[in-house]
Amino acid sequence: MDKEKTIVGFIEKVKLNGSDSEEEILARIDTGATNSSIDLKLASKLKLGPVIQSKLIKSANGTRLRPVIESEVEICGHRIKTKFTLADRSHMRYPVLIGQNILKQGFLIDPNKEEITQK
Repeated sequence: MDKEKTIVGFIEKVKLNGSDSEEEILARIDTGATNSSIDLKLASKLKLGPVIQSKLIKSANGTRLRPVIESEVEICGHRIKTKFTLADRSHMRYPVLIGQNILKQGFLIDPNKEEITQK
């Protein structure tokens, strides 16, 4: 291994940087997700965007065409600029899903890492 990997659990605090604000929230780490995703309302609140493309995404709910934005996320002290799909995650516990496109940039998942609780 040429560089140290950062250990993350299944739930991590992440910081999203919008055009005029930032927000620290809990995100679900999902090794089964190819792409990371942000809730539409959260993206709108933080003024993330613009939409740079659309992408067909396969999920448990079927195949859907989703808008894609590029945004910066901070996870465990690492700032990463990457693509996120936008989806309605209002019915889910976590408004942000961190997928393989971020995890492949130097992260290892430890399922025993203590779950972080919202303040």
